[in-house]
Amino acid sequence: MKNLEVKLKNQNYSIIIGQNSINVLPKKIKLICPHVKKIALIIDKKVPQKFKKKLKIKLKSYNVITCTFKATEKNKSIKSINKFLKILLSKNFNRSDLIISVGGGITGDVVGFVASIFKRGINFINIPTTLLAQVDSSVGGKTGINSNFGKNLIGAFYQPKLVISDTSFIYSLPKQEMICGYAEILKHSIIKDKKFFNWLEKNTRSILEKKHKELIYAIKKSCEIKTYFVNRDFNEKNLRMTLNFGHTFAHAIEVKSNYSKRITHGEAVLSGMILATRLSVIKKTCSAKVLKKISDIYLQNNLNYTFKKYSKQNAINQLIPYLKNDKKNNDDKINFILLKKIGKTSPPNKNKISIFNLKKLSKAISQY
Repeated sequence: MKNLEVKLKNQNYSIIIGQNSINVLPKKIKLICPHVKKIALIIDKKVPQKFKKKLKIKLKSYNVITCTFKATEKNKSIKSINKFLKILLSKNFNRSDLIISVGGGITGDVVGFVASIFKRGINFINIPTTLLAQVDSSVGGKTGINSNFGKNLIGAFYQPKLVISDTSFIYSLPKQEMICGYAEILKHSIIKDKKFFNWLEKNTRSILEKKHKELIYAIKKSCEIKTYFVNRDFNEKNLRMTLNFGHTFAHAIEVKSNYSKRITHGEAVLSGMILATRLSVIKKTCSAKVLKKISDIYLQNNLNYTFKKYSKQNAINQLIPYLKNDKKNNDDKINFILLKKIGKTSPPNKNKISIFNLKKLSKAISQY
């Protein structure tokens, strides 16, 4: 098992990565939450039954209330928040008790938000069960829900007491879920670590095929990169926005498609990164050679299907109205994170483009 420490000004916590790492859960609860009597175990319905049984056995010394959650973008809503708050209040939970999230990023975001607002904060442990959640959403303390105006616009920053990334969960995931998580792994390399990007050029196929050694390395490396940004800008005022590379377009794709199952968050991010890199070339912050290196990884691993639909001018123009509600925006212009080279982006807030000018650029974006 690998142990990574997230060190923040007000709170530190561990990320434990490895196969069967949920075995350490009882010991960790006694250590970090010694006054817990009641535990609310909120589990994504898609988590295999064998893991649910294992967790219940591990927690048998506590008064455990188990709730299932259908983790969809549409259920990432205020309605779901109210449902869980009502359960916690009716069962008389207090702040020294514990909520455990078991599921992907949607589950973690919803449960983390519940934990942040229940009696102004209750103990929270996150057990991410998808590759995407293990490399991205479980790190950094972002919680939240969607609204009709956009994705993740209602939420809070709230840190877990512990994250357990048990890779045993990953072996039950379909290929599309692996691609979804890989998108964030690739993003982390593009924005911060050229050496890691070079490693991915050789090892992407092994990750998608769930090879254990490569998976563990990629998860740990991604968590380290995300932790770097979180430690320096916890509340996402500046530097941490770099982690949103590709997400301006990606969130627009998701909102426009009404969070359809036809495209996952990761596939939208893969599309968004290509569009953002093309825009970077047009704005002359990076070279066409950089775009080719990134595109080659897609081509070699059959991932170019993700952005084909968004390679036409009309499709790009249809996304533009959905860009204005992006969280990074602080005026009427769209705040893009653009790429300089593999391992480095331009600073946040340095590339703002009006909707009018973006429409003028859409033809050039489509021609790459």
